[in-house]
This record gives sequence, C-alpha cells and structure tokens, in this order.
Amino acid sequence: MNLKNYYYYFRSALSPKLCDDIIRYGTAHNAEMAITGGAERDDGSSRKADGSLKKSVINNIQKKRKSDIVWLSDRWIYKEIHPYIHQANKLAGWNFDWDWSESCQFTKYGVGQYYGWHTDSWTQPYDRSKQKNEQGVYPPDHGKIRKLSVTVSLNDPAEYEGGDLEFDFRNDHDWERNKKSSIKACTEIRPRGSIIVFPSFCWHRVAPVTKGTRYSLVMWNLGYPFK
Repeated sequence: MNLKNYYYYFRSALSPKLCDDIIRYGTAHNAEMAITGGAERDDGSSRKADGSLKKSVINNIQKKRKSDIVWLSDRWIYKEIHPYIHQANKLAGWNFDWDWSESCQFTKYGVGQYYGWHTDSWTQPYDRSKQKNEQGVYPPDHGKIRKLSVTVSLNDPAEYEGGDLEFDFRNDHDWERNKKSSIKACTEIRPRGSIIVFPSFCWHRVAPVTKGTRYSLVMWNLGYPFK
C-alpha cells in the first residue's frame, strides 16, 4: 500500500489532568507481564500446571518485549481518544474503514524495558467462529484485522530518558532493521498528552528506557480486511 503519510500526531492533545487520571487508574490495577502474539501454543504446553508461563517461554518473550501492562476497556477513555483517530484517518488521507476498538493497553516501561521491532496487524483476521452466542451473533472483532494503531504519551518526558517510539517504514527483513539511517524516532509525541495514529502494518518499536519510567496508552482499531 502506497501511503502519503505514515503517521499523524496531535501534540499535547490530552490535558495533564486527564493524563494523570489515566495513570492513576492504570496503576491502581494489578499489572501483568506483557507478552507477544504467538508466544503461547494453543495446546497449553507453554504453561506449567499452576497456569503460569514456563521460564523458557518467558525468556523468549523478553528477548523481544519487556514491560508491564494493564488492560482497560472503559468508555470514558475511548470517548476521549476516538475523535482523534477519526481526524487522523481523514487528515492523513488513509480513510480506512474501521468500527471496533480492542481493549486499551496501559503500559509501564521501567529502566531496561522495551519493545522490539514489530507490527500490530495479523496476517489473518480474527477467527471467532467458535464463539457465536445463542442468538447467532459473533464477537465484534470476528473477521477483522487491526488497521489503525494509537499511542498516547501520558507522563512528562522529564520523568524518563530513552523509550522513544521509533519507526522503520521499509519492508525489509526484521534482522535488517537496526540500520540507523532508516530509523525514525518520533520525538514529536514526547510531550505528555500527545497522540499518534498510524497504520497497524507499519514496523515500529519502543527503545529501551534508560532512566525513570515511561507511561503510555495503546489502542488498536479494527475493520474488515483491505480489498
């Protein structure tokens, strides 16, 4: 897909008070270790008898991703962010059809934590064919893919170092993504309350935090596959 704009951002869009509210709300919940798609096998062999992940699985996950997350699905959060997604989708010229947002991911990156190169979109749409309810209705994400990703910077950049959201807009192999000449650090969204929207198939990462703590909110927005 040939894009004119690879991302669209709104600097300091959310108020400091709202950012503080989200941080307080997120940190009031019990966080869990972030995992990556495909990290677990469907046969359950990735977990021990007590339900916890095996050490070998955790080690493999943390080679690519290390952070603490909380899932949030509160309407007041969507209400604040959805208007910016619609604006970005139009102003960037994407005009992607989407109609559903997954749970928001409140993320805490401490010193040494990061997320390596990845895309947010899946090769195949979500298959919820076995989850049809008694009325014959599928879950709202059935048959859909992630189309637009969103990241919100929640705390003051003076509170941490490192942790930049970085892009590589090439379609080269994963192991070729550390060439600095092709990496775009998105410093535009470092001010707290800034929002960035980008197509979910774009390669990106979060660089390691070297000092302090970075808080962010991530959201994925779904629609039926591109034609």
